[in-house]
Amino acid sequence: MSNIHPDEQLCDLQLDGLFIIQKKKGFKFGTDAVMLSDFAKSQKSKRTLDLCTGSGIIPLLLSAKTATPEICGIEIQPEISDMAKRSVEYNGLLDRIHITEGDAKDAVSLWGRASFDTVTCNPPYTEAGRGLKNTTDTKLISRHEILISLEDIIRISTELLVPRGGFFMVHRPSRLADIICLMRQYKLEPKTIRFVSPSYDKAPNLVLVHGIKNAGRELKVLPTAFVFDADGNYTGELNLIYNRRQRSE
Repeated sequence: MSNIHPDEQLCDLQLDGLFIIQKKKGFKFGTDAVMLSDFAKSQKSKRTLDLCTGSGIIPLLLSAKTATPEICGIEIQPEISDMAKRSVEYNGLLDRIHITEGDAKDAVSLWGRASFDTVTCNPPYTEAGRGLKNTTDTKLISRHEILISLEDIIRISTELLVPRGGFFMVHRPSRLADIICLMRQYKLEPKTIRFVSPSYDKAPNLVLVHGIKNAGRELKVLPTAFVFDADGNYTGELNLIYNRRQRSE
């Protein structure tokens, strides 16, 4: 436990004995990261990169959900990147997961073009200059397009992917038109989308998007995923995704 700082906590991911280090007060991973890792797990990949990896939650989950031998992550915030590296070390995954401190906009110069089979990203959702801004810098950077834009992410992902490589992202439904337009602009064809709704009576608040580099045009919309049922309990699907067992009545 010596690598856990006083302002941090160790959280059980309840999956293959994995744990993650997070700030006690700060940005924490949520349903979006868990849904994204599950959405991307079917993609066979020899090498995967997670842009804007934050605490490293997506590489950690993908290490358990896939057989991918090499999973990389890049995070610009030094303190958060260091925390992700220590989580990888804590879980004994240094041979499979490699976290790089750096700007995702430099990813192509760091790894080269067409160097990944899969790219994932849980990016900042809010355009710079819009919405309420958090007072904590790490939260501000994690939630607003201050250091990287949606267009940057899509352009960079296309350059990083091999032909027919897969791109997986989670975002807000309000940005879906922007996402699809930008993906087509950069030859990253949208192939599958899935909305995520908090409950049966609420509109979706997340959208999962899968694209393939240089693919033909055909978009499939999957059934909506619901987080909570009518009684306020996690749905059966979410329990499976979170690797939770249903509580006995």
